This record gives sequence, C-alpha cells and structure tokens, in this order.
Amino acid sequence: MSATAIVARKSYTMPRMSGSKIVFSWIGLALVAFPVAGYAGWGVGGHVDGVTPSLIGGAITGAGIGLVQWLFLRRDLDVSPVWILATSVALAVGLAIGAAVVGYDTTASELAIMGAISGVPIGIAQGFLLRDKFSLWHLWMLSMPIMFAIGWLVSESIGVDVSNQFTVFGASGSVVFGLLSGLLMMVGKRTDHVDA
Repeated sequence: MSATAIVARKSYTMPRMSGSKIVFSWIGLALVAFPVAGYAGWGVGGHVDGVTPSLIGGAITGAGIGLVQWLFLRRDLDVSPVWILATSVALAVGLAIGAAVVGYDTTASELAIMGAISGVPIGIAQGFLLRDKFSLWHLWMLSMPIMFAIGWLVSESIGVDVSNQFTVFGASGSVVFGLLSGLLMMVGKRTDHVDA
C-alpha cells in the first residue's frame, strides 16, 4: 500500500472535532434539518393522509435532511452526494408504508410505529453508504427505526399538534434524535480513529 493510500484512509477516519463538538454539531444539524425540511415537505406534499402526499412530502423532507447531514459527513467520512438521494427515497418509501400501516392516524403509539417503519429504509440506505467509512455502520442501520420512533414520541409528548400529519417529527424530537445519533456518530468515529 502506498503512502498516499494510507494518508487518504486516515483523512476520513481521523475526526476533525472533539467528541463533544461532534455531538453538539450533530444536534444542531438535526435541529435545523428536520423542522425546516419537514415543513418544506409538508408544505408541498400536504398532510400525510394518503400515499401520494407521503411520497412527495417524504421525498422532499428526506432530501432536505440528507443534504444537511451530507454537508457534515462529506468532509470527515468522505460520503458522496448519493447520501441525499438515498435519504430522500428512503424516507419517501418508509413514510408511505409507515403511515399507511397505521391508517394515517396520529396517536403516540401509531406515530412510534410509523417512525420505526420510516426509519428502516433510512437506516438501510445510510448504513449501506457508511459501511466502508464508519465502524458502527451496522448499528446505524439498526438504530434509525428506534430513533425515528423516539423522535415522534418526544414531539407528541410535549404537545406538538401531530394531528396535522407532518412528514417528520419537530424540533423537540430533532434534539433527541440529534443527541442519540450524534453519540453514535462520535463513538463510531472514535472507534475508526483507534483502529486506524
């Protein structure tokens, strides 16, 4: 292996930030990405009360979330812009299936189920893209359904009017999602650094 290849490998396994900066940055990104992209998707697609609004709203919301995440991940993990498309398609499909499974209802338990189902294709798509770049890519895949369910439960529990049938959870759920996924990001990047 050439010296150039070794340097290239280390360039995206050695974190640019401390652990706490990774977590707080990821929380901030989630706090911006989820509500803004969610409102955009909901504004264009409408209430998630059928397959078509779920697909349209989910695709727009997923693209917005994917874009903001990619802007963070591209430098440290060398993630390609395919991340944006994959997140968009995954949320569109996951939301369409998840919302239909619960009959487009918005009780806490139904939102948790919808969130978990929405998180499955996102976890698979993003985990697949992380597999050669992030030591805990498999945990990323498995955790997305749980984190999406928790995000919905948190938003519903603080009194967000979820009967508006949004495409994704709001700011409160975003903070919790950002914290949990940020901790996973920090641990995975640290593990990469130790293994390098």
